[in-house]
Amino acid sequence: MKEIIELVAQVPAELDGERLDQAAARLFPEYSRSRLQTWIRNGELLVGGEQRRPRDKIAEGETLAVSAELVVEVGWQPQAIDLDIVYEDASVLVLNKPAGLVVHPAAGHADGTLVNALLTHAPELAQLPRAGIVHRLDMETSGIMVVARNLAAHHHLVAQLQSRTVKREYCAVCIGAMTGGGTVDAPMGRHPKQRKKMAVVAAGGKPAITHYRVTRRFGHHTQVAVNLETGRTHQIRVHMAYRHYPLVGDPVYGGRPRIPRGASGELIEALRRFPRQALHARALGFIHPESGEEQQFECPLPEDILGLLDILGREDPVTPHEQPLY
Repeated sequence: MKEIIELVAQVPAELDGERLDQAAARLFPEYSRSRLQTWIRNGELLVGGEQRRPRDKIAEGETLAVSAELVVEVGWQPQAIDLDIVYEDASVLVLNKPAGLVVHPAAGHADGTLVNALLTHAPELAQLPRAGIVHRLDMETSGIMVVARNLAAHHHLVAQLQSRTVKREYCAVCIGAMTGGGTVDAPMGRHPKQRKKMAVVAAGGKPAITHYRVTRRFGHHTQVAVNLETGRTHQIRVHMAYRHYPLVGDPVYGGRPRIPRGASGELIEALRRFPRQALHARALGFIHPESGEEQQFECPLPEDILGLLDILGREDPVTPHEQPLY
């Protein structure tokens, strides 16, 4: 059974003068840019009741309205891949994503993704935008995610993300001994020279806010709990590197492993061979789309991060005048 979707949004001041397709992507982020461009060309996405071209400029206060038939994503096939499901009902599915699993099929990862696994577990997700996924984790980031199981739940969760009411807490292991937590409020966008990377950019960047607090100190490393207000691509990795505390195991934003002077052979081996950025989505809180109740879910730390913390505790202890925080 096909569904007709109805969407309405007003152009805010910060999108005044933007291309229609670019503004639509900002106002309706749950839908792909190509899908929005198709709706514009087909007259299913109108501006003030009129059809325009994707490249036409729009003005503050104008109204974008969508009335379109939702079609199945082409080329996404179900695959039998194990899922670690934490909770599920008719509206949502909460799971623990392992490190190394790509979320969406894309260039270089045509299959073997979380989406392929979800389509086997819940075939009805093929009818939803991005197979019901409303937020992503990087391939090498592990942890908790929520997936919508129907269109109403999808719109509800996306609205919560846009209003910044979804609570997300991550565990990260950073290089460097922090003296305390803090907040990074620094806009982000594509790196001006290395287009595959993200960066803090003063001009044209999107708002990005990261809060972090120290949970355990080591001699040359720090375990932190990170809470996100926004959800930019690579946000934690970029912001912590911006503060000069990159994540252990992050070759993109952290560079080569930093080996403390006098480190033991075990510590050197652990730091050099840690297989990914030391980042885990530990907790997730949201309002249930159907019941309206607050939901809170947690995932324990995976074995690789627990092992890293154990080695740091033994081989990179704090100095005598400091005490670890738990």
